[in-house]
Amino acid sequence: MNTKNPIEKMISLLNEQELWTRHLTLKRNEFLKVEGSVDVNLYMVEQGCIRIFVIDEYEEHTIRFGYANNLIAALDSFISEQPSDLYMQALRKSQLKVLAKDRFMGFVHNNDDAFELWYKVLESMVYQQMERERDILTSSPLDRYRRVFNRSPQLFQEVPDKYIASYLRMTPETLSRIKKS
Repeated sequence: MNTKNPIEKMISLLNEQELWTRHLTLKRNEFLKVEGSVDVNLYMVEQGCIRIFVIDEYEEHTIRFGYANNLIAALDSFISEQPSDLYMQALRKSQLKVLAKDRFMGFVHNNDDAFELWYKVLESMVYQQMERERDILTSSPLDRYRRVFNRSPQLFQEVPDKYIASYLRMTPETLSRIKKS
């Protein structure tokens, strides 16, 4: 396993162990999870793009995206095994590998290397989320755009602007102005 980050390493390990239980194909705009449901699966996006978001009384708020060779989960529901307010939706036709939590956690708890790697994956996710929250709370729209563009240029090739604007907590018009400047 000579890949760089813990998520890539975890995907490689899961592929090597052939732990995925099934494949799933979602049509464009099809939901993988809706508000109020429980989802205790871990997914690897093989192709396409998945958006994770919440809805308040006024609008949708995009929290995360998952593209090819990325792990995604409704992490709150995955951890708590309780319903959550998250939605997961395919932005275009998407193919996913699916791994049930019980099978995954059984593997992780019986393999020290996998346990350590899962811990690093969770650390990475927490760090990314904290970094994003800090950006949203303290950075200008231009600075948020630049940081996300530098960190994830793939986002701007795969995701429609209205969802990027939601993720960056700005209006589509603001995003359009920033992109033009």
